[in-house]
Amino acid sequence: MNKIKVLIVDDSALVRQMLSEILNSAADIEVVGVAHDPLMAREKIKVLNPDVLTLDVEMPRMDGVTFLRNLMRLRPMPVVMVSSLTEKGADITLEALELGAVDFVSKPKTDLAHTLENYTDEIIEKVRIASQARVKSLNLNSVKLKSVERHSADAILEKQAYSKHFKTTDRILAIGASTGGTEAIKDVLMQLPPDTPGTVISQHIPEAFSGPFARRMNGVSAMTVCEATDGQQIVTGHVYIAPGNRHLLVERDGARFICRLNDGPEVNRHKPSVDVMFRSVAHNVGPNAISVILTGMGNDGAQGMQEMHEAGAPTIAQDEKSSVVWGMPGEAVKLGCVDTVTSLDRIPQAIIALVKK
Repeated sequence: MNKIKVLIVDDSALVRQMLSEILNSAADIEVVGVAHDPLMAREKIKVLNPDVLTLDVEMPRMDGVTFLRNLMRLRPMPVVMVSSLTEKGADITLEALELGAVDFVSKPKTDLAHTLENYTDEIIEKVRIASQARVKSLNLNSVKLKSVERHSADAILEKQAYSKHFKTTDRILAIGASTGGTEAIKDVLMQLPPDTPGTVISQHIPEAFSGPFARRMNGVSAMTVCEATDGQQIVTGHVYIAPGNRHLLVERDGARFICRLNDGPEVNRHKPSVDVMFRSVAHNVGPNAISVILTGMGNDGAQGMQEMHEAGAPTIAQDEKSSVVWGMPGEAVKLGCVDTVTSLDRIPQAIIALVKK
């Protein structure tokens, strides 16, 4: 078996040591080298030819984003960023994802030696996924935590039939994504018109990142984008992104739809969970909704999309070729609940066509 070769780039000797121990504990991963700054990493990449790079966001001599920009332009390869859970760290990490990083791992703020090991499963899984991800060269012109229990959406919202007696002309667009999703969501929102139906989004993202992510999306979208708050009315031309530590549900309030935030357990190891959001939309919006599932690892959202399909909502999945990881959309396709499978660049037009119907 060929092991996944990893090069660790971090200015902290403790982080280099701990990441090496964590990754080498996996039978299919081998840390072939470490570097304390990007200049040393550049030389080691030439010699060691790693499959995956873990890259610290903030380092001396050259910061991680500058190095990543050069790397993805000259020698694109799978990169997992190691980021601090701060607002500054969130903004830098989101920029790194724009530049082509596959994913990121959150670095604990305090007691690093005793808490980083809690991320063992997440780090190993993300390196494995990154090794299989589709990485493209950078065009400069175009520019979680381990869960002890496994829950389904039943832990948050019991499955029930769509309330067919409820009549409304309001539409809801529901979008779910994970690995590679921050960029995929941006690509979709940039092409949707300002009169698009109220849009709810669940992206697997830490609490510190969802606010900065919403602000970045607001800067590129013709719609108004915000981080959802509990009880907020869902209106046309607005986008509501689930906070990184809450499930986002859609509920009816008379003739209106509102956002409802839920602090229940992780579902499919995630909070927010796409399955939970899709189920709530299936219950309360039914055929007046549109469901979209984008790139991401795992299967969160597939079951919820099936429930939306059964409730009469049209469903769209990103195709394998344009996905960074075809886990979530691929699982939905396997369930036979996807009406349209298409490339990322065609999804906005597919949504617009459905809205016009």
